[in-house]
Order: sequence, then C-alpha cells, then structure tokens
Amino acid sequence: LRALDERVGELDSEISAIAASEPSAVRLQQLRGVGPMIATALIAAIGDARQFANGRQLAASLGLTPKQHSSGGKDRLLGISKRGDAYLRTLMIHGARSALRTAKSKDDRLSQWA
Repeated sequence: LRALDERVGELDSEISAIAASEPSAVRLQQLRGVGPMIATALIAAIGDARQFANGRQLAASLGLTPKQHSSGGKDRLLGISKRGDAYLRTLMIHGARSALRTAKSKDDRLSQWA
C-alpha cells in the first residue's frame, strides 16, 4: 500500500507539473472547482475547444445537458443525459460539489448564489 501511495503521489505531481506548464490548463484552473486533474483531463479529451460553437455544445458532448422528452410544445427536461465521457463528467461533478461545499464560507456574489 505504501508503494502504491508513493506511485499515486508521483503521478499527482506529474499532473500538477503538466497543468502548471500548459497555459490553457492554468486558465482553466482559475475556475472554481477545477484543479490540475480536471484541467488536464479536459485538455486531453477536448483539445482545441474552438470546434464547439458554444458552451452548451461542449456540455452536450460531455453528457452534462438534460435529457429532453419534449413533444407538442411541452418541454420536459430530465436529469443529465449520461452520454459522452463518463470520467470527465465524474470529475466535473466532483469539482462542482467541491465549489458548492466551500461556497458557504465566501461572501462574493457567485458564492451567495450557489
């Protein structure tokens, strides 16, 4: 177990070094709930985000948009669609949970809204 813990620590430090050296990862880490793990995973999976017209298309490709069961002008939106990359979606959800948990101790507008 100690050897595995050491190996995990080494890999975490490698990921942190990569995230610190990549300019787009540094920008992503400025968002709440986004650390080196999420930033590098997003960059590795998405690459250049210019292929998406807007943020909703990116969210849909990750499976973070609501399922739609709409007909006859009635919009029925259910939970997230769970399509796309399950690993990235899991990381994003945990990052959001982290941001929500720490919002209680902050006084800015975003934290108050959350």
